[in-house]
Amino acid sequence: MLEKLVKVLAEQLMVDPETITENTRIKEDLGADSLDILQIVMTFEEEYGITIPDDDLAGFETVGDILAYFEKNE
Repeated sequence: MLEKLVKVLAEQLMVDPETITENTRIKEDLGADSLDILQIVMTFEEEYGITIPDDDLAGFETVGDILAYFEKNE
């Protein structure tokens, strides 16, 4: 799932996928804003058929945070 998440992040944020790890900070390292994060989450909601409450989005600081959430709620 990490590979898929990295691919989506790289495409939507126009960054080199080689620079993305689980410790990469979404806002600080990748330059994502709230709208970017929402679009990324919507992509995964559609793909995996899950719904992520808005309150949970605030806890996504690193790529690992998103990955852990998806793995926990798959």
